[in-house]
This record gives sequence, structure tokens and C-alpha cells, in this order.
Amino acid sequence: MHREVKPHNVMIDHENRKLRLIDWGLAEFYHQGTEYNVRVASRYFKGPELLVDFQEYDYSLDMWSLGAMFASMIFRKEPFFHGNSNSDQLVKIAKVLGTEDLFDYLDKYEIELDAQYDDILGRFPKKNWHSFVNAENQRFVTNEAIDFLDKLLRYDHQERLTAKEAMAHPFFAPIRADEAAARGTPAPTT
Repeated sequence: MHREVKPHNVMIDHENRKLRLIDWGLAEFYHQGTEYNVRVASRYFKGPELLVDFQEYDYSLDMWSLGAMFASMIFRKEPFFHGNSNSDQLVKIAKVLGTEDLFDYLDKYEIELDAQYDDILGRFPKKNWHSFVNAENQRFVTNEAIDFLDKLLRYDHQERLTAKEAMAHPFFAPIRADEAAARGTPAPTT
């Protein structure tokens, strides 16, 4: 688990069209059932599991961070979830993903929210991703992009795409087709 996926830790090699993830200082090998420190990751890219002190998280934490970065890119809003503190960060997430799914997640994993949330969380409906589309960002938003984003930004870490599933998502089909054409082979199907 990298545990610090954020834009500043992604290097772009334009010539070779490659991305490199750097700064592995907070990385940890994943061992099922292990409790990990929740004081990792930069606030704007922290997964909900960190914000509710759920220590048995896994590599899907990095997929949440990818989703938060992806939302920033397609909606042209940096950062997408802009909390002023860790508790406010969860509120910002809940204002988008809704509180009903949050409470379902908390119940599923028997997580008790800190008392500080009693006064600040409230109840919010889930927003439709298309509500974030405007004239300035509409050219970056496709149905495939929305579907990809929706499958990354899930409260329940077990519901998020894995890295392998993410790479096979239809959003990346044009890239797979371009790479196949460059190699002179048929594009893989998903």
C-alpha cells in the first residue's frame, strides 16, 4: 500500500507516456487482518476509512486517493474534497456521497463515529456525478469517466475497483486500442 497517493507524488514522463508513483515513505506491505496507522495520506486524498479511524484498511485506500485525484481532473476542481480538517473532510465527502451510504458502511464494519461528528455531520442525499459538470469541464467528462469515478469513490473499501479492474475499465479502452495499434496487434477486449 502506498498510502500517500496524491498529485505531487505522480511524475509524468510525457515522452514515453508513462506515470510514475514516487515517495514511498509511508508505504506498507499489506497483511490481511493487520491494523494500520490511520495517520497517513494527505487530507484531501484520505479515504473514509482513515477519517473514521478504521485501522483494518487495505490497498483499496490508494484506489480512493486515485478517485479523488480523478474527480479533480475531470471536474477541474482541485482538490475535489476540500476539508479544513480531517473531520471536515469526512463532511465534504458525505455532502457528495450522501450520509445514508456512510451510515451503512459504519454499521457493516461496526465503526462508531467520534462524538465530534454529532454536531457537524447532518444528513445529506447522494449527489449525481453529472451535477458537477459545467461548461468548463464538460469536455473531460464522459459516461465512462463517470462510471470509473463512481466505482472508485465508494465508502466501502471492498466495493472499490482493484488496480487490475481499474486498468481494464472501459474508460481506458482508447488507450489500450492505441497501444495495440502501435504494436500492430488487435486491441484487447474487456
